Amino acid sequence: MLALRNQVVNKTLTRSFASAATQTVTLVPGDGVGQELSESVKAVFKAAEAPIEWEQFDLSGHVSVNDDLMKETLASLRRNKVGLKGILYTPVSRLGHTSFNVSMRKDLDIYASISLIRNIPGVKGRYDDIDLAIIRENTEGEYSGLEHISFPGVVESLKIVTRHKTERIARFAFDFALKNNRKRVTCVHKANIMKLGDGLFLRTVQDIFEKEYSMSGIILNDMIVDNASMQLVSRPQQFDVLVLPNLYGNILSNVGAGLVGGPGIIAGTSIGREYAVFEPGCRHVGEDIGGKNAANPTAMMLSAAMMLKHLNLNKHANRISTAVYRTIEQGQCKTRDMGGNNSTTEFTKAVISSL
Repeated sequence: MLALRNQVVNKTLTRSFASAATQTVTLVPGDGVGQELSESVKAVFKAAEAPIEWEQFDLSGHVSVNDDLMKETLASLRRNKVGLKGILYTPVSRLGHTSFNVSMRKDLDIYASISLIRNIPGVKGRYDDIDLAIIRENTEGEYSGLEHISFPGVVESLKIVTRHKTERIARFAFDFALKNNRKRVTCVHKANIMKLGDGLFLRTVQDIFEKEYSMSGIILNDMIVDNASMQLVSRPQQFDVLVLPNLYGNILSNVGAGLVGGPGIIAGTSIGREYAVFEPGCRHVGEDIGGKNAANPTAMMLSAAMMLKHLNLNKHANRISTAVYRTIEQGQCKTRDMGGNNSTTEFTKAVISSL
């Protein structure tokens, strides 16, 4: 175990399965319910004999200075290329530190966020037949963090949109659609008002489509973000893949989660050219239920299963995801957000029994 000056955080190394094919993955449990969800994943991986070695870093957003541990975490991610991560707390106060979540994405240039919004049999949603992917540019837009006080009582916050980063998120969205047999990509924007910034985003997505994907069989349309929000809550089945700037993607991911059963069942990942960090698709810390053994580990388990597929461990990935879906569909064991009364531990044991 690493000796760290900060007593609040630590690094541990655990093995879920020892074999010659074992792969090392960086694990950042996060704040709130993160530790509980990570323990659930480790228990399921051990039972499924998934050949993963965890290199764990207990990074926390509640600690104002975490420079050494943040550097260790980033070094681990650069070394391992793949990580599983919970959500780190970000203070709202002006005096609080910048988001560790955003810093990690920028430092590693994990530019594409995917949130999978779909009905799960056994979980009551607002509508049936929802199956859409929200692909969000992860490194610029309103999350650039460039703010300043130009005059007392006046704050200017800069939204950055670049052609380069828009081109790559557009290609990512179209490639995702092709690889996953999806037919329609919707570009969400506010180009009617932000004619330069969102106008550049929209025009770039359209240009990439016309030059590189017009013969692919994919249909591209666009929608203003306020209309897209209304359409998502009134007729979500019309959407297949949505590609959006940073803030819009964050908001619509959460709206979509509310339609299918909440953030506890939304799997996701953030991917770049070199690194991939898998995390729940809706970034809720869960401070209010942290430590109460009440959180739903489905999103973390399904994100971990996505990670296994990324590592070409398809057999283990399918075994774990099938066990999660079977447990939910059988209805014998559900956490409170799914309409049951079972604990995180009980749900985890039920998944293990279904392997």
